[in-house]
Amino acid sequence: MKNNLIIQFINLHHADVFKKYSSRYNIYRELYEKDLFGLEIRNVDFKLGQRIKKIILSNKEICYLVQTKDPQLVDILSLGTLSIFKELAKEIIAIGNEDIGFKINKVIQNIIDYDTRNIQIGNKNFEMNKAHLVGILNVTPDSFSDGGKYYEKNAAVEHALKLLEEGAEIIDIGGESSRPGAMPISESEEEKRVLPVIEEILKIKPDAIISVDTTKSKVADSALSIGAKIINDISSFNFDPNMLDIVKKHNATYVLMHMKGNPQTMQDNPYYEDVVSELYEFFICKINETQKGGIKNILIDPGIGFGKRVLDNYELIRRLNEFKGLGFPIYIGLSRKSFLGKALNLGIDEREEATLIAETIAIQNGARFIRTHNVKNARYASLINQFIDKPELLNNV
Repeated sequence: MKNNLIIQFINLHHADVFKKYSSRYNIYRELYEKDLFGLEIRNVDFKLGQRIKKIILSNKEICYLVQTKDPQLVDILSLGTLSIFKELAKEIIAIGNEDIGFKINKVIQNIIDYDTRNIQIGNKNFEMNKAHLVGILNVTPDSFSDGGKYYEKNAAVEHALKLLEEGAEIIDIGGESSRPGAMPISESEEEKRVLPVIEEILKIKPDAIISVDTTKSKVADSALSIGAKIINDISSFNFDPNMLDIVKKHNATYVLMHMKGNPQTMQDNPYYEDVVSELYEFFICKINETQKGGIKNILIDPGIGFGKRVLDNYELIRRLNEFKGLGFPIYIGLSRKSFLGKALNLGIDEREEATLIAETIAIQNGARFIRTHNVKNARYASLINQFIDKPELLNNV
């Protein structure tokens, strides 16, 4: 991954983010502005990097270049707006480097088109101009928030139906806890927990869209065979390389999530130089592999709480819209997580209001699938954001 070209738009309108990049690129002038974007091109051949810098400067735009650890490669940072960068992409294409120019244009278009796209899952079309709700159903004895509550099949099905009634458009069923320190279970035990619940929900609600939270390809195969439509894999196929073949076989939707380590080790002193840039590179690599595996429907999840420090989680939510450049819907789970509890000194049962606030901000910053325990509250967050974006929806109220 280190030598692959990365093109990322940075939210430099956050003053401290601008300061961080100023330090990295040795920017000593006072250039900070509220509407400033950064176009960062990483891992560029040294000579090509010099040519690109010359083009940017000849257009009277601002550009900085730094050497990477590899002496043959450089990183470039240009300051400006999306329209300026579109013009620069044309200039780069004109000098004969179509690859970089077209990639810059693609990332720009991904950002511009983000809210106008849609994704088909099962028999439902999910439009990206609003957030969609994913109800959490843990069929486990040991999940961090509701372990044991819905472990018995009838209780699980009853809760799933309640979540659907409250506005969930997807039910995400997990049979293995992924809380910090959780121990893995066998395939057969996981199937025993989740398959009967899936069957019963679909028997009562045949059109329900079921997601299965699993890292095991055998469990995924069994679940998709009886009607599940989404695989939510916290390991992004790191734990089971056969996962991609199974998802492709069933033409399912796949949630790629970032996690450092595994549930037993992920909170053992995680560290990032820049959590957003590091996750962005991770997703570029994983998206490429997933698409090569023949999978078209992809959602990306930054994995809040999975191998992240408390401050990393807040940084990811704040800069979430940078992931729009990847071109896929952003999926996020914030519900009742410890980054809320630790920052505000709240127990698990006291985090509903904090969850709602965090979900509202995440939607504002680009989250389009909200994985949550409290669907009723999250629905308010989705609607409020819709009304803010389009007040005309309330013409007759």
